[in-house]
Amino acid sequence: MRHLLLALPFALLPVIAHADEHHHHDHHDEHASLGSHEHGVAQLDAALEGTVLEIELRSPAINLLGFEHAANSAEDKRKVADARAQLEQPDRLFGLSAEAGCKLDEARLESPLFAGKGHEHEHEHEHEHEHEHEHEQHDAGTHSDVHAHYRYDCSAPDALTGLDLRALFEAFPGTEKIQAQVIGPNGQQGKLLRAKQAQITF
Repeated sequence: MRHLLLALPFALLPVIAHADEHHHHDHHDEHASLGSHEHGVAQLDAALEGTVLEIELRSPAINLLGFEHAANSAEDKRKVADARAQLEQPDRLFGLSAEAGCKLDEARLESPLFAGKGHEHEHEHEHEHEHEHEHEQHDAGTHSDVHAHYRYDCSAPDALTGLDLRALFEAFPGTEKIQAQVIGPNGQQGKLLRAKQAQITF
C-alpha cells in the first residue's frame, strides 16, 4: 500500500499544478511548494485500496504549533502537547464516514519537536535516516516539519466517499491550504483545499 502513497506526489503533480490556476497570484507558490517547506501550506496523501485506508499528512510545524523552535517554555510545551493530542485523534480531523466502519490500525507521528518515539509503532528503521535528517535540521536552527501517518481498516469501504478536512483547518488555523492527493476506486486526483473548500472525493 505504501507504494501508492509514495507515488502520489509524482503521479498527480500536473493535476495539483493546475488545480487552482484561477488564483494567478498563488499559482507559482503552490506549484513550488510541492515537496518543499512553505508556511501555511500542508500536504496530504491518501490511498484507499480494498479495506485499507492510508493517510499521510506533512506540514511545517509552524502551521500546527505556531512556532518551529525547540519547545523550551511551559507555554510552548503546552502547545506541542495540544497539537500532538489532536493529531492522535485523526477520526476528528479527516471527516471519515461512520458508515464506512474505519478503525484506526496504526498512527505514527514524526517531528524533531515531538520528544520520544512512543508513537512510531512500525517501520522504525525505515524512517531512521529520516529522523536523523530531521534532527540535524532542527539542531541547525532551520525549519521543522511534522509528518503524521495513519492506517485504517474499513469494514465497509464502499461507504467511504472521500475526506472532509474542515475540522483539521479549524484545529490548526495556521494551515491556510492543503495540497490533497488521493488514490481510490475511481482513480487518482489532486485538489487544493482551503477551509471553505475542504472536501475531496475518492
